[in-house]
Amino acid sequence: MTIQTKEPTARSDRSLRRAFSMLEVLIVVVVLGILAGIVVPNVTQASATARAASAQNSLATYRAGIAAFRSSAVLAGTAPYPTLAQLTTPDLVVAGSDLPANPFNDSRVVQAATQAQAASRAVFGSAGWNYYVDNAANPPVAILYMNSSDQVVDTAGVSRAASSL
Repeated sequence: MTIQTKEPTARSDRSLRRAFSMLEVLIVVVVLGILAGIVVPNVTQASATARAASAQNSLATYRAGIAAFRSSAVLAGTAPYPTLAQLTTPDLVVAGSDLPANPFNDSRVVQAATQAQAASRAVFGSAGWNYYVDNAANPPVAILYMNSSDQVVDTAGVSRAASSL
């Protein structure tokens, strides 16, 4: 009795040569994991940087409106800084019906802060912005800051609380 062995055909030999070995697949997975480990933190950092830039832009919008209000008020001989009610009235201090939103909590609400809270940039409540004004002080004082304890990287590359921008 003879045992016959089947010779590999050219077709089955070709399909074996085109397949990937387990080692090759493992190497590709490891390389992709390393690349993902490099890319994901960069994407996260880009998102945080964009949020900080948006926050600075929103603050600049408020501050420009307050500066314009102050210029007009000084010329008119009235209180130099807007009250909270004036600040939140559409088109009175900030142009447009929508006040800029805080990019960290998406709130457009501005709440009153005490002098101590403003001095320490205390974060409280759920509003987007905190505003302290004292037109009776000498000199008059107005402080507007974000109501967020999130960390941001400022233009100098220093990480600090968003409320301190």
